[in-house]
Amino acid sequence: MNYHLRTLEIHGLGELVREHRRGNVTERIMGATARSYVISPAALPAVDPDPALAPNRLSARWILALAARLVRDVGTLITGAGRAKQRLATFALDGEVTFANAADRAAFVAELSATMAVLAERYHSDTTAGGRKHRIVLALHPSVRQNPATELKE
Repeated sequence: MNYHLRTLEIHGLGELVREHRRGNVTERIMGATARSYVISPAALPAVDPDPALAPNRLSARWILALAARLVRDVGTLITGAGRAKQRLATFALDGEVTFANAADRAAFVAELSATMAVLAERYHSDTTAGGRKHRIVLALHPSVRQNPATELKE
């Protein structure tokens, strides 16, 4: 246990809060260095979801695979930018939409897909020297409610 705690401390994921002797033992009280941590799916390769294995845009598992890739990719970019002492240009969009019914949700998805295709076609350039590819991930899922028992009705 001590080996693992020291490893966390070396990597900045834990810190010594206090230390005192109790008989023949030195008790070390450790604390977290952050309020939360994001674990890259690459840390657990046996369960790392792969978007290529389930490319169904309507699948919740595909959303998880895309989110896992997002965590892995952005984590890699953050690390690289930190080492290079450069800022990382990113953008995120988050919001909620209330649909009256499943048909409205399906129509929204169709219109959003068509709009994204038009935008991608307008701004995408394979011929620009020095251009850099950017990944777009957009997910639509039911918002999590305070009472999870009511969540799976639809």
